[in-house]
Amino acid sequence: MAVAAAWALTSIASAEHVARTTLPNAIVDLRTEAGTALVRGEWRYRDAVISEIDHRSVGPDLKASGKANRTFDFTPDARGIAFDDSQWEVIAPTSLEQRRGNGRLSFNWYRINATIPEKIGGFASAGSTVVFEAVVDDYAEVWVNGKASYVLGQNGGPVAAGWNAPNRVILTRDARPGDKFQIALFGINGPISSHPDTYIWVRSATLDFYAPGKLTRAREAKLEVTRKDSRLDEILAPAAKLEKLAEGFMFTEGPVWVPDGEGYLLFSDPNNNVIYRMTRDGEVGIYLAKSGYTGADVAEYRQPGSNGLALDEQGRLTICQHGNRRVARIEKNGLTTVLADRFGGKRLNSPNDLVYRTDGTLFFTDPPFGLPRFQDDPRREQPHFGVYAVRNGIVSLVAKDFTGPNGLAFSPDEKFLYVGNWDDTNKVVYRYAVHADATLGDGKLFFDMTSAPGEDAIDGIKVDQRGNVYVSGPGGLWILSPEGQHLGTLRGPEHPHNMAWGDSDGKSLYLAAQTGIYRLRMKVAGAGSIDQARQVASK
Repeated sequence: MAVAAAWALTSIASAEHVARTTLPNAIVDLRTEAGTALVRGEWRYRDAVISEIDHRSVGPDLKASGKANRTFDFTPDARGIAFDDSQWEVIAPTSLEQRRGNGRLSFNWYRINATIPEKIGGFASAGSTVVFEAVVDDYAEVWVNGKASYVLGQNGGPVAAGWNAPNRVILTRDARPGDKFQIALFGINGPISSHPDTYIWVRSATLDFYAPGKLTRAREAKLEVTRKDSRLDEILAPAAKLEKLAEGFMFTEGPVWVPDGEGYLLFSDPNNNVIYRMTRDGEVGIYLAKSGYTGADVAEYRQPGSNGLALDEQGRLTICQHGNRRVARIEKNGLTTVLADRFGGKRLNSPNDLVYRTDGTLFFTDPPFGLPRFQDDPRREQPHFGVYAVRNGIVSLVAKDFTGPNGLAFSPDEKFLYVGNWDDTNKVVYRYAVHADATLGDGKLFFDMTSAPGEDAIDGIKVDQRGNVYVSGPGGLWILSPEGQHLGTLRGPEHPHNMAWGDSDGKSLYLAAQTGIYRLRMKVAGAGSIDQARQVASK
């Protein structure tokens, strides 16, 4: 829910957010003999040869299972860590600027093995973050130890970053002298469509070393804590610090932590119709544009984009799309599956937030806040503002006790479902017993914040492993015990409208707070966060 957001054009996250703002503590220049020797490296080179091969057309499964055809490939395929390049040409580091490849449409490989030294000048490498950065004229892709992690919308890192743009890949966040890395750099001549009479060469290649904590863009933000119960100290350290990671958005919502590789945060900007991706260091890029609506009347909508985001048991992203008035899932092959857009033959209002049960059943809320005129919008078709379940492909209405159903979350044992209400006259959180068939028992009032000062009602809800309930409520983030006792309220520079548990231990609470993204380290992990991360990462 983001009705309180100002509907005004502000600066938004873009490639500018990804620009480096921190100088490394030490640099190893791999274009020099001294730098390459320091990491006990040796550059090897090979042209890539394009050839026509037998293949298959796309089949019903969208894979190469159709009829036989002919296509193109290149050799060698030198991505793998065990690839034998011993017969390749050894080239001097000082020759990396030499033009190579065959010109026009051509590709090539540069490979180097690097061992982390104990010191670089006077800087001790132990515990540091090490980044490989290269600029290849014209494009490059980077493989480290046979792996290259990439996601939808990614620009840079291991994939092509742009015309003569730097590729930056983190090798390790906890370097130890003697650590070994095999780096394969795939050069591409471009622009590919113009077949230029130019050649491939390496403008720069370095290992950048950062002291622990230096690479992050996080900066401390003011945190006010109102303690209502001493049990809060078991959840939040008295000296806990709030970090601001990114800013400049129109309105942030629906965050979810994705545990692939080092992990990253996805979050919506429903006002701007975008899903962003943010690393734990605070680097931001666009993950999915037009995330919730592409209609011709988009200018009528205050929040046409996506809102709540969640991962299913297979790690697939599921999206509440305001403008499209549906819940959709992005498949591994890139296709979009609509999970819910109607009930009783009538269109939904604007799905807002969602949560998966471990058996794959999806629950979501459907208030009117994504409609241009809210509950009075002539486009509205549903007579109620409901909570729904999607089980075995069937959409069921499981509760209609709200004027503005919003955030929702399960208790750690999934016996209860918490649902919040965005209504200035009835700021309440209800708790429902959850049955195996995805129906709900009668809702019981869990906590009432109606009399609390603050213009916001109930928005996002999360639960930790001990069953404590975190609620975006009037004036800040409320923390409630499993019994419904108020333990404390947290206030930062901006009101947090939704939250997500993240990082490898699940103890970082990422806050989507209006124009910024914040992080707060807790003493307790989020409910299901560790198990979910391990489950998804193993698939």
